[in-house]
Amino acid sequence: MRRVIVAPCPFCSTEIEYLYQTEEIPYFSDILLTTAICPSCGFRSVDVMVLGEGEPVRYEFSVSEPKDLEARVVRSTTGLLQIPELGILVEPGPACEGFITNVEGVLQRLEEVMDRILTWAEGQEHDTAVALKEKIREARDGGVPFTLIVQDEDGNSAIIHPAAVKCEPVKMTEDEC
Repeated sequence: MRRVIVAPCPFCSTEIEYLYQTEEIPYFSDILLTTAICPSCGFRSVDVMVLGEGEPVRYEFSVSEPKDLEARVVRSTTGLLQIPELGILVEPGPACEGFITNVEGVLQRLEEVMDRILTWAEGQEHDTAVALKEKIREARDGGVPFTLIVQDEDGNSAIIHPAAVKCEPVKMTEDEC
């Protein structure tokens, strides 16, 4: 299904198009993609909503060479992301957006978060954010091996790659699979 609705931008009231489109993702339930972009004020909303629930899942993927950055990552609004080697844990919350990207795209999103933090951080927080951003950049350039963990209580997130390890739900702890 694809539907376009014209309605006012929530920030500047310019008439914009809101796109709602369902897609079938292999191995998962259907998803709903929602997109709205306002050319006047720059408002942007992109979200992926999973239209079903499954069993809890946990995927682990070792990234050791640049081609591993191409592995597909699906994160629903209930998915947790973790990179233990970098001390990164991204838990879902009320404003959590789902996305479909690759490992490199996950790292890029993390860099963007660091950029936002650097606009207000001072002192030790600023230094920590700069150091973490540099580690993320090194990982994105293929210079630092790391493990990406995706965990989802609703079973709607995954790492899609032959080398990704899917843990059994009974093993869903912070320990390795």
